[in-house]
Amino acid sequence: MTLRIDLAWLLMVAEQNTPGDPLVTDWGSLVAAVSRHEAEIFGAPVYTDPQTRAAALLQLLLHVPALERSNAMFASAVAYAYLVASGLKISTSPEQVRDLARLVKDGTARVDAIADELRGWSR
Repeated sequence: MTLRIDLAWLLMVAEQNTPGDPLVTDWGSLVAAVSRHEAEIFGAPVYTDPQTRAAALLQLLLHVPALERSNAMFASAVAYAYLVASGLKISTSPEQVRDLARLVKDGTARVDAIADELRGWSR
């Protein structure tokens, strides 16, 4: 089963995980995140497992910020929440989350490398 997200879910994650309830400054980024995680080519999913879909969300939301501030925190929270909502048990530390956000933000990490890091959080 593939967990499907929507705009309301992303806004709920933002509200629950970003201090001070920052304003959305780019709604298109959120719409793109929803579309990207469910992308298909000829009926086959582009991102085939929860970690890869979470990685695609994290990468997009870090590079195309949706909020007026706290975008790294938001993107990380979305990836984490997606994995949990997919039924995975997650074990990570604030340092691992920070390091992954830095890796993604520097622009050199591909989705599969980000997904591999997220697999390390999953049990």
